[in-house]
Amino acid sequence: MSQKTINYEGIEHQSVAQFAEKAYLDYAMYVILDRALPHIGDGLKPVQRRIIYAMSELGLKATAKHKKSARTVGDVLGKFHPHGDSACYEAMVLMAQNFSFRFPLVDGQGNWGSVDDPKSFAAMRYTEAKLSKFSQLLLEETAQGTVDWAPNFDGSLKEPTVLPARVPHILLNGTSGIAVGMATDIPPHNLIEVINGCIRLLDKQTLTADELFEIIPGPDYPNYASIITPKADLKRLYETGNGSLRQRARYTVEDGVNVVFDALPFQVSGSKVLEQIAAQMRAKKLPMVVDLRDESDHENPVRLVVELRSKRIAIEATMLHLFATTDLERSYRVNLNVIGLNGRPQVKNLLGILKEWLSFRIKTVRRRLQFRLDKVNSRLHILGALLIAFLNIDEVIAIIREENKPKPVLMARFNLTDTQAEAVLELKLRHLAKLEEVKITAEQKELAKEKNKLEKILASETRMKTLVKKELLADAKEFGDARRSPIEAQAVAQAMSEKDLLPSEPITIVLSTTGWVRAAKGHDIEGKSLSYKSGDSFKTQASGQSRQLAVFLNSTGRAYSLDACSLPSARSHGEPLTGRLNLTPGSSFTSVLLAEKNEMFFIASTAGYGFKTEYNNLHSKNKSGKAVISIPKKDKLLSPVRIKDDSLVAIVTNEPKMLIFNAEELPLLSKGKGNKLMFLPKGIKLTAVFAFAKGSKIELVTDKYAKAFGVTALEEFIATRATKGLVLPRTLKNVTEIRVNHS
Repeated sequence: MSQKTINYEGIEHQSVAQFAEKAYLDYAMYVILDRALPHIGDGLKPVQRRIIYAMSELGLKATAKHKKSARTVGDVLGKFHPHGDSACYEAMVLMAQNFSFRFPLVDGQGNWGSVDDPKSFAAMRYTEAKLSKFSQLLLEETAQGTVDWAPNFDGSLKEPTVLPARVPHILLNGTSGIAVGMATDIPPHNLIEVINGCIRLLDKQTLTADELFEIIPGPDYPNYASIITPKADLKRLYETGNGSLRQRARYTVEDGVNVVFDALPFQVSGSKVLEQIAAQMRAKKLPMVVDLRDESDHENPVRLVVELRSKRIAIEATMLHLFATTDLERSYRVNLNVIGLNGRPQVKNLLGILKEWLSFRIKTVRRRLQFRLDKVNSRLHILGALLIAFLNIDEVIAIIREENKPKPVLMARFNLTDTQAEAVLELKLRHLAKLEEVKITAEQKELAKEKNKLEKILASETRMKTLVKKELLADAKEFGDARRSPIEAQAVAQAMSEKDLLPSEPITIVLSTTGWVRAAKGHDIEGKSLSYKSGDSFKTQASGQSRQLAVFLNSTGRAYSLDACSLPSARSHGEPLTGRLNLTPGSSFTSVLLAEKNEMFFIASTAGYGFKTEYNNLHSKNKSGKAVISIPKKDKLLSPVRIKDDSLVAIVTNEPKMLIFNAEELPLLSKGKGNKLMFLPKGIKLTAVFAFAKGSKIELVTDKYAKAFGVTALEEFIATRATKGLVLPRTLKNVTEIRVNHS
């Protein structure tokens, strides 16, 4: 049922909904087909195609002199593209920037913007331009019958619908655009790689995506930054036509502290990167960086210097942090959406794009050859008539002099066509020389030879492909260059945590008997000399680095973790650990440890069982901690000790007895009860465990007494694990400390 009505005045009435739907659909199709998306044939949007064609019509070839850009923009707007001059000029600028286009199509003089600020180009009245040499690959065959022509916006001129590109320009310079309901993002590629892919595809119609990926491994941007996207992701991107890739800045290290960036990701501003780094420095989130410098100049378009605090800074970790938090690493959307040969937009994979372009190229070459063949046949047709005229020159002259209408007489007398007769009548007197007959015969032979060659190529698919391959290779040799964007696997960028960003400083953590904790800078801190709250006193202490994780053990064998840098200063009494951690009811904190993740500790209970474990096994993200060692009722956790595989372990009981054995005999566990350390009679408990290096002298210390043991004396106590040990003097019944002398 039609919603249109016509009243008595002949005016058509239409519903708003129907009118709006049609108007918006027409607008959407216009934006998609005539503004935002490139054509697969020449890889250009309409405005780009019109700029290039208008410049060629102005005679601005690569061999010509530059002309004012305003002249070009005026011609484009007045003849082909009735839109805003600023948008047209920006499109022209983009094609002239060697940092935006992999193969610039416009050769500009003047200020055409910079890598740091692509929008800083001068007004079109100041700049001059002509076509680049590369643009001839798009325009060279335009006048050879290879393109379809359409009327311009006012019907006064003709413009090409698609330029006859000699190379797959759709992939070489790439493009991006936003239409209605769809978008396109095609990255640039290397000319030699793309042409090699085309030639391989011409040789093997059944070429697979995997085989093509070996030839074209990824995009190739105008800059020299690295593409760090995994090869599997790049392959998936080319197979589907959708995905994303990442590019990372390239850097070198000078003098151990200066990190120099000489290549930034595509379309990234160096000044913006420096602003991002400076903002982190002002927020005190980059303590390892002390200075930033932009040393870019004419010889070094990109040279950003980041000066580190010292040579001890972990450069790789710092760079991974900067890659994660600034534009030194950037992600790019890829959407291979193009207008196909059928005139419809579609997302195509890489193999599909190359196949369709090759069919376009073969069709273009066929049209070019046929156009030339028609020209050759036409000329041969004329030459045949001219040769007849020269052989019968006296009779021809007589007919022309005597007949009122010589044309039909010539046609009848010498069996000529209308075109041939016209050519004879238009002969100039200077061409009646005797040598002209020789020239005509020579030209006939040359054209006949060319005709034969053209007919053979047009009749043979193999010859046609060979010609296309030959031309592609010639263009690759003339315009191709080495890959600029290396494809390499690199570590994943990761921002540092607040703890990692802090400088690593020596620190001592002090724990009191009531569970209050504090941290002091330095390793020369004596916890017993600090002041404590009333009713509180020194319990234990541990030394390490501020960026390490502190572990607190309670009397039930549970381990708790806190960042050492987050602990309160020793200038005060500190704060209770129960404010941050959920302590097991009825238990208390007994020990504090501070070490690197892979360091080893010996953990034991008074019951005579224990094991060794790595420090990272004691880490816990839970406020309630984690169970580490199982302790029987009425038994206690002994103070853990740092241990090495070649250490000796000393165990002392309240009997008192002592046993020494090699640390290698201890089981390596992450948690549990452990193995039996020493044979203990009923009622006997372990009072302390120690570890020391072989060849050391030790001193056992109680509250009131200390006794030294030399190397020879200690050898008497060495046995295997789980044996009885030897008796110590009664004065060493309650050993609490060991002092080691390595000399």
